[in-house]
Amino acid sequence: GAAPLPRMVGAQAALEFRTLLRNGEQLLLVLIIPVLLLAAFSHEQLVNFGPGKRIDFLAPGILALAVMSTAFTSQAIATGFERRYGVLKRLGSTPLRRSGLITAKTLTVLVVELLQAVVIVAVGLALGWRPQAGGGAVAWVLLLVLAGTAAFSGLALLMAGTLRAEATLAGANLLYLVMLGLGGVVFPLTRFPAAAQPWLKLLPAGALSGGLRSVLQTGSGLPVRDLLVLAAWAVASIAITARVFRWE
Repeated sequence: GAAPLPRMVGAQAALEFRTLLRNGEQLLLVLIIPVLLLAAFSHEQLVNFGPGKRIDFLAPGILALAVMSTAFTSQAIATGFERRYGVLKRLGSTPLRRSGLITAKTLTVLVVELLQAVVIVAVGLALGWRPQAGGGAVAWVLLLVLAGTAAFSGLALLMAGTLRAEATLAGANLLYLVMLGLGGVVFPLTRFPAAAQPWLKLLPAGALSGGLRSVLQTGSGLPVRDLLVLAAWAVASIAITARVFRWE
């Protein structure tokens, strides 16, 4: 008979994680690029956006970028090619079922994000980052990361489940670059035209980076507006994906 569901999910999650670690391109995307951006743009001589230490502004944005790279870009590309090669179809017919596969992928994303956070925080602290986190900051950061993960995962599966693998590869990388530039990750949204700033804050990247920055840089409480934006993206993308995702 089939193994218990938790054991099947755990085995599939472990396989997904090992596959990611063996894939140099995905590892570059989810870990090395964020760390390189953190180290490069933290120098005050390179970019100066006013008072305050550059690293204090940059580190929360890089944490948001790490979530985006894992939950969106990496997951979209991997799922798109799994769908193309029939992996999803075959796994969907096993005792694991599709719900177990989605759970395993979610667990893998969260484990990778935890690894990213440990590395980025360690590098940030070594570069002089001193978070100004108030009471409840850990809880607020976790809420924002979970909401951001759900939003980006929903968008990733929506793209991977409706487009060809090659289109998913191109589109995911293009959107990664767009959100890197327009999401307040390395450049403050205040540098954009005033008319565009409210719209940029409604992007999932803008909401996540802005929310993390308000908690970790200014020590404010829960950024309700940013959390609601991420929740709205998560609910909408997951609901649409459930209707249109093609497993074959």
